[in-house]
Amino acid sequence: MDKTALYKLGYGLYVLTAREGDKDNGCIINTAIQVASDPLRIAISVINANYTCDMIKRTGQFNISCLTQSAPFGTFSHFGFSSGRDTDKFADWSGAQRAENGILYVSDNTNGYLSCRVLSSTDLGSHTLFVAELTDAAVLSDEISVTYAYYQSDIKPKPRPKTQKKVVYICKVCGYVYEGDQLPEDFICPLCHHTADDFERVELDG
Repeated sequence: MDKTALYKLGYGLYVLTAREGDKDNGCIINTAIQVASDPLRIAISVINANYTCDMIKRTGQFNISCLTQSAPFGTFSHFGFSSGRDTDKFADWSGAQRAENGILYVSDNTNGYLSCRVLSSTDLGSHTLFVAELTDAAVLSDEISVTYAYYQSDIKPKPRPKTQKKVVYICKVCGYVYEGDQLPEDFICPLCHHTADDFERVELDG
């Protein structure tokens, strides 16, 4: 079975936020969908290890911020690469506002937000599925929502290609540099006339 076929599903990317006491937190999720229209129901799936998941289990409320294609990589790394258990993700984050339910939503590079109240939850093993009712919502812009595929192709930094090593041989007597993958056994330094035995092989970044 080729599990990479799952990558072909159309995922969005969102900042899921919650508040417990005076603690605000958020994380990145890629599963947030409308699952019914009458009555209106929203479903999200959250990794159980996420602190935001624990907060939602205890408070029963959350907000979803719908990110746009203009969202920089810093937004994803900020909310996705650290844990709210030991990091205050909103301490220095200026692009957020508080909704009527008292929970923050990300206002920068976001085209809308949804406020929800949990109706049921199901433990799926690695994730918890929350089904919720919509309590508030607002459109913030007409920008195009970011998808997981767009994030992978246009936002996520590409790995730097490995530089090919350049091999040289340096004469230990006079410093003459011979460029080439292999120094001939009978090579004589043109400057000091020492043999190949007096050369050191060195790899340089290409």
